[in-house]
Amino acid sequence: MQLIASTQSFHQSPTLSTGSPDSLGLGSTVNMLPLHTFTVNTECAIQDLIEQFTRSPKLPGVVVVNDGSVTMISRQQCLDCLLHTAQIPHFIASPVRILLSQNVEQPLRLSGDILILEGAQQALNRPVEEQSQPILIREGDAYHILDADTLNVAYWQLHRIQAQVRYERLQMQILESEKMAALGRLVDGVAHDILDPVSFIWGNLSYIANYAQQQHELLIAYEQTLPDPPENIVQLREDIELDYLRSDLPAAIKSAKGGAHRLKQLATSLQNFCHIDDVHPRPTDINALLDSTLRLLKSRLTTPIIVEHCYGKLPPVPCFSGQLSQVFMTVFSNAIKALLSETHLKNYLPEYEIAELHAPRKITVTTCIRADVDALVSSPEEARWVAIIISDNGPGIPSTVKENILTSFSDNSQYKQETGLTMSHRIITAKHGGKFWLRSVHTAENKPHQRNLPTGTEIEILLPLTTGNVS
Repeated sequence: MQLIASTQSFHQSPTLSTGSPDSLGLGSTVNMLPLHTFTVNTECAIQDLIEQFTRSPKLPGVVVVNDGSVTMISRQQCLDCLLHTAQIPHFIASPVRILLSQNVEQPLRLSGDILILEGAQQALNRPVEEQSQPILIREGDAYHILDADTLNVAYWQLHRIQAQVRYERLQMQILESEKMAALGRLVDGVAHDILDPVSFIWGNLSYIANYAQQQHELLIAYEQTLPDPPENIVQLREDIELDYLRSDLPAAIKSAKGGAHRLKQLATSLQNFCHIDDVHPRPTDINALLDSTLRLLKSRLTTPIIVEHCYGKLPPVPCFSGQLSQVFMTVFSNAIKALLSETHLKNYLPEYEIAELHAPRKITVTTCIRADVDALVSSPEEARWVAIIISDNGPGIPSTVKENILTSFSDNSQYKQETGLTMSHRIITAKHGGKFWLRSVHTAENKPHQRNLPTGTEIEILLPLTTGNVS
């Protein structure tokens, strides 16, 4: 049987884009790689196609279009068909659609904006016999061909970069942990040295108060027994202002006891904050840990910032208290900084009313027990979580900054310089098996008619009540 074909011209001559292999990063997409562009229709003669493959030895395939449908024939598939049909007369004069009828394999199709790492994974998931086949890339209405070897080289190049980033991140975490552990041991020693004399002062103040009370009772007895003391005693009584001394001494002792108590609480808070090198989680009172962290920030809370506590009744939570204190310290510090940035707020809302600018700044701390409804049936013992919600009514986080922060939470993040929130997210999720959520509404995101909608930032932390999720 003789096959008759009509030879058609090519849609375009084969071209190869240069790509940008020298600037590839973990966020690079496949359209940044060298792509071949060569398109024919189904009526193109096979002989013309073979001539193009001969003139372009690196051309991996050809895009074939027919009435809106697009497919691809690789160089290898074309060669295999020629070998199998070499005995058929005038085969090379046949149209390309004859080749399509001989090839039942469908090419891998990828979008041009897919990440190289993700696209390479899809390519590697193909059957072994298809690993060397080129890939059809779509960009809008245009189609290109990506050589499998080019994708593999780029993939392993990025895989090495990814491994290097992870190694550097791990080294940074180790150095940071060692530095914080050394600092923690130093501060813990200082706090211990502070607690010793404070304990002496605190213990002796109780005796001093008793002694002062006993002397006061003795003076009253003397006055009742000797209502008319000698002149020299009367003069001495006036010189030392006995009446003022009687009223002021208990107040002075009470004030000294209050100062010693605050100093003792501060030293205890420092010791709690420094338990960052604990090997095993310890049952901890989360409410007390939040209070001790706020106590360390008291100097920054002297400005008119209201801290509202909405504590629920919590059982002891197994956790690494020192690392958890670092998380609370980071969240509280960011909230205080946001609340004090009035200038930042004015830059975004120049029309904001003065009364609204001076509205009470507030940080709300809420703790409660929360149940995971989905896990109640499958594993009731892991369905209970402790929720810690720290929110402020500041100007909020701009959307671009918030997007960068959320991106840095990802395991595949390429941010080498980690923020405090990034490390906090890792401590909660990786170290405690918990959950860390950031929500924020920035003032600039409100429409003019929605100017009075609440803004601010909210951090929600969920900690499991079982030790199985804490590593």
